[in-house]
Amino acid sequence: MNTITRLIIAILLVGSGPLSGQDPDLDDLSPELWKILNSSGIPSLAAIAIVDGEVKGAGAVGLRRNGGKKPVSINDKYHIGSCTKSMTATLAAQLIEEKRIQWDSTVGDILKKVSPGKAYENATLEQLLSNRGGLPRKVPGPIWSAAWDDYKRGEKRQRENFVKAMLQEAPMYVPGKGNEYSNAGFTVAGAMLEDATGEKWETLIKERLFQPLGMVSAGFGAPDEGGREEHPSGHTEEGKPVPSGPGDDNPSAIGPAGTVHCSLPDMAKYVRMHLLAETGSVLRDPASFEKLHSPMDEEHAYAKGWGVGERGWAKGKTLSHTGSNTMFFFVIWIAPERKFAAIAATNIGIEKGSKPCDDAVGAMIAKYLK
Repeated sequence: MNTITRLIIAILLVGSGPLSGQDPDLDDLSPELWKILNSSGIPSLAAIAIVDGEVKGAGAVGLRRNGGKKPVSINDKYHIGSCTKSMTATLAAQLIEEKRIQWDSTVGDILKKVSPGKAYENATLEQLLSNRGGLPRKVPGPIWSAAWDDYKRGEKRQRENFVKAMLQEAPMYVPGKGNEYSNAGFTVAGAMLEDATGEKWETLIKERLFQPLGMVSAGFGAPDEGGREEHPSGHTEEGKPVPSGPGDDNPSAIGPAGTVHCSLPDMAKYVRMHLLAETGSVLRDPASFEKLHSPMDEEHAYAKGWGVGERGWAKGKTLSHTGSNTMFFFVIWIAPERKFAAIAATNIGIEKGSKPCDDAVGAMIAKYLK
């Protein structure tokens, strides 16, 4: 999209605006986002800021699809990629509160029907949700190909086949004795939650997280189902729209690691819950948030679906995560001490999308944390 096209879209948005239908007191972040978009060459950019625990500003600029005519809106759905991981961990904490499973429940105890290899029998749910379960970052080629070929089966069957194959592989390290970011580890954890409840992960997340929080836009897979430009389409790093259909997202088998999509206002409901450690319809015990937000040890700065650090602007601890299915990019930053959070998203992958999203977060920090 060239600069002239972007300027025309910006002019068209003046008056109606991307915040049309929203609270008139909500700050419009579009001017800041247009500056970033115009210098980045990405299709679209959306952002939302939570200040003092409440949504304060939002904006969405650009196009749903390169070569298309429909501008994005703040209510459009974006793929959140690995930001799904903290949702799977939150679901686990809820089921632990109900005593359906425990943090120290093992693969051997729960996943008996997939006959895990001995090396994984003692891997715990907490280790898997902390990237400490022994599983690799990269899925072996034959297992990944089989997951793609399995797409016509139901999600739970796909996941069972994927997990069974992964748990026959040699681990990268003895579970609990190493650390490796792993989609497969979160997928195994998701399968444990399925076996503990008898429900597939997608149903559990929908009924136990999306519905209680009022996340009506949340779903699974590519947001623009059918390719009708009703929501943003994913793009290759070269900026080409990805056709709707097989290949427009990762296989459903790895859903617990990263297949959720939703609008930014709906994502803000979830992020706000974690920002404020707010008990209610999802989690009832404050100790659950402490567990979710704390690494297993001081050596590894990864909690359960959250990277943990400290930043000067945050005046202390931060929780953060990025997500990408290679066709979208999504980022969340949470600063509990400041009751501040920033969310940004674009519909292109990591190489092109990460810096504009980081710049959008930086713009929100500069605007609200002076």
